[in-house]
Parts: sequence; structure tokens; C-alpha cells
Amino acid sequence: MPEVLLTEDREAIRVLTLNRPEKLNALNTALTRALHDALLEADRDRGVRAVVLAGSGRGFCAGADLSEFSHLTTENPEAVLERAELTSRTQSLLRELSTPVVGAVQGPAVGGGAGLAIGCDMTVVATDVKFGYPEMRHSIVPAVVMTGLQRQLGPKLAFELISLGRMLTAPEMLELGLANRAAEPGEVLDVALEIAGKWAAANPLAMSATKNLFHRVADLPYAEAMRAGRDVNVIMRGFREAR
Repeated sequence: MPEVLLTEDREAIRVLTLNRPEKLNALNTALTRALHDALLEADRDRGVRAVVLAGSGRGFCAGADLSEFSHLTTENPEAVLERAELTSRTQSLLRELSTPVVGAVQGPAVGGGAGLAIGCDMTVVATDVKFGYPEMRHSIVPAVVMTGLQRQLGPKLAFELISLGRMLTAPEMLELGLANRAAEPGEVLDVALEIAGKWAAANPLAMSATKNLFHRVADLPYAEAMRAGRDVNVIMRGFREAR
């Protein structure tokens, strides 16, 4: 049976590839847990300075695997809560890691897959990307992914996407700031690796502090954010000596 998640190291870059191509890399429990654990492992590995998150086959990720939902019912509340907690932790990890993550996103990136795509620190999308939150069509609330989307878009547009299931194209994602680069489907991974390579060449302590501070100040009032920046400004002077 093939592995649901492929791991490859390209020097200081770790490439994690969702590997359920026959299901458009839909997130079942096994894949979600594998991704969660692999992200933590990459963050602990001092030899890894950047992560690329990709999907095998013609799609990045089709979101939750609905075939599992028949087992996740109110008759089995412990399983429901465990899966919800795992999904939430995995979606949050991309932002919480000290190691920067770039997404290489092609084809469908919907639901939880859309959440992973925009949860990366930077995102490269293919010209054939189909990005959106169609959960309401299946009478499912896009609960876990709602937070990340609302923080990146204005409330009106975010609500339109989750309530109407509107799909976005690559040009729209670029225009809205949900993606950093667009490339042909066969070139998406190369562009993501190029970005990751520049991260990997930077001082790892400075990169880690940059990412942590960037996300920290986003949630702070202005004065507190400035104080946090001042504190990092003081300690960063020692980063030039450590590489």
C-alpha cells in the first residue's frame, strides 16, 4: 500500500507531498495525521531550513475525505472530537512552525485543501488552480478553515466564498493576495523550490525570529506589536554570528 505522504530532502529543503492522487489527495485521518507529524518533525530537524508542501497527481488537495464521515457520527463522539482536534491542529501548524513553508498548489485546492494552501507562509499556484470552499453544497460547515480565510480577506468576500462556494482562479488569488506567484502546472514545484532555496540560504535564527514575530504582531495591538519588534531588534544583532 503506497504511503499517504511522501518526504524528500533536497539539501536543506524538505518536500512533503500529499500522496492520495486517486482521491485528489483528500484528507482522511491517516493523511492528516501523517502531515501533522511530518510538519513537527521538519520543524525539529535542524538540517531543515524550509518546507515545500505539494500534492501528487493533478490536484493539490480536495479537502476532507467525505467517505470517512459515515464513521464520524454522534454515535461515536470520541472519534468525532479526536478528528476535529487533529484537523484543527494540522491547519494551525503551518503558521505556528518556526520553519517557513511554501505551498506548491495545482488543480483543485478546496475546503481543507484551500485552508492548507493559504496557511502556508507563501503560496505558488498553478494556472489551472481551482480554489474555494464548497462545503455548504454538502451541508457541511467550513468551520476549521474559516478562521484563516477571514484573517486573509475582508469579511464580506470571505463570507461570500464560504456561503456560496464561489471558486477562485489563479489571477483572482494573486489579486486578492492569497497567492504570491503563478506558474504553469508543470513548473509550480520548481518555483516553490526556488523560494524555499532563498529561505534556506538565510540565517536560520533570523528566519525563525522573522516568521514568529510576523505572525505574533498580527494579533497584537499596535503598541504591543512595536514593543515585540523592539525586543527582537535588540537580540537579532547576535544572529549574524550564528548560521
